[in-house]
Amino acid sequence: MVLTKKSKIRIKLKSYNHYLLTQSCNTIINTTKRTNVNSIGPIPLPTKRKIYCVLRSPHVDKDSREHFEIRSHARIIDIREPSSQTIDSLMKLNIPAGVDIEIKM
Repeated sequence: MVLTKKSKIRIKLKSYNHYLLTQSCNTIINTTKRTNVNSIGPIPLPTKRKIYCVLRSPHVDKDSREHFEIRSHARIIDIREPSSQTIDSLMKLNIPAGVDIEIKM
């Protein structure tokens, strides 16, 4: 009995700006459709929030504070059985500077 492992590419996108994130997801999905490859996603992951508390004045009014929040959005795209043409076209994509990409094979 011979088991064959099917190839899969998992692309994880992270960004602070969700508009840039959806734009880059759409470009990746469009390139996979152009090369006739099945893709799953974009699957939204939960938004992570980091809240920072800062004193307004360093010496007086310790009860007066400001809260700042940073939200990081993430999406996952799975590409099943990619061809060499698909991989080449994904490497040539122009993705905005505010989007972080992790690719796992």
